[in-house]
Amino acid sequence: MTKETPVRLQPQSLVELPVPDEHGIYTFPDDLHRAHQTHTQQLAARHRNHDHRVLEVTAHHTRVPYYIEARTPAGRPVLVIEPHHDDFALSASGTFLARPRPLTVATVFTRSRSVHPALEGTYAEVDSVSELRDREGAAALAPFAARRRLLGHKDAEPPYRPYDPELLDQVTEELRRLAAAHPGAELLAPAAVTRHPDHLFVHDAAVRLGCTWFWEDLAFWSTYALAGCDQHLFRTRTDETMRPELVDISDVVLDKVTVLRMHGSQMHPARKMYRPIRHAFTTAADLVDGPGPYAERFYRTEESTC
Repeated sequence: MTKETPVRLQPQSLVELPVPDEHGIYTFPDDLHRAHQTHTQQLAARHRNHDHRVLEVTAHHTRVPYYIEARTPAGRPVLVIEPHHDDFALSASGTFLARPRPLTVATVFTRSRSVHPALEGTYAEVDSVSELRDREGAAALAPFAARRRLLGHKDAEPPYRPYDPELLDQVTEELRRLAAAHPGAELLAPAAVTRHPDHLFVHDAAVRLGCTWFWEDLAFWSTYALAGCDQHLFRTRTDETMRPELVDISDVVLDKVTVLRMHGSQMHPARKMYRPIRHAFTTAADLVDGPGPYAERFYRTEESTC
């Protein structure tokens, strides 16, 4: 793979960011939680003072309101293809908070019974889980002014098995029609740095459509696709044909935490949402010229010139 290239962003946050090293190696979850509380309080004050740039968004599981600046999209549109409602938020939302572009987000697997184990007694049926996750997805995408397209397929359940090739044919055609309705949009999909069959499925469908831009998946909550075996399988599948790119998200990290908190059915309790931010700190260690401690990783196929 080639050298990873940073993208520099303009400062936005007024709150000092904690970093998970030295003293923070133990305190980072609470440090980040407190920094996010302060950030939210500052935005809430602006909202009360009728700053119309600040949106109130509610986490539907907890019914807790949060505040975030609405983004103004500009530039080439992007058609995002995500497996589940939280995948774009986990893996790529920081980049588009920092550099907003017109977004359409297509979610393939919107029928689900997947919630955090602590919540399974509250949300036990496919209908109740699917409705909750739909509302969570809408709230998370509100700051981006994103359009949503829900394909309505049922997600995979453990024990996982390879996906159905016939379903891949069907979904690829559904996505092909959607892409045709968005001419000129750049496609973005998961790189499938995970063994989860839904991520492999959506990646393969996107490749069939000509997608050459992918995010590093931070899904499959128990591993974040960072286990050695997942990394090995990813390198085997891609044969090092993907070129990594890093995007500095340091100035929007606290807004990304807000977006993640919309997905409380998956990331519970709120304090534990530090994990993808901790990974962003690790990712940023590879920035060759970046100012900030947090980054998201993307991949482009070698033949791409975008």
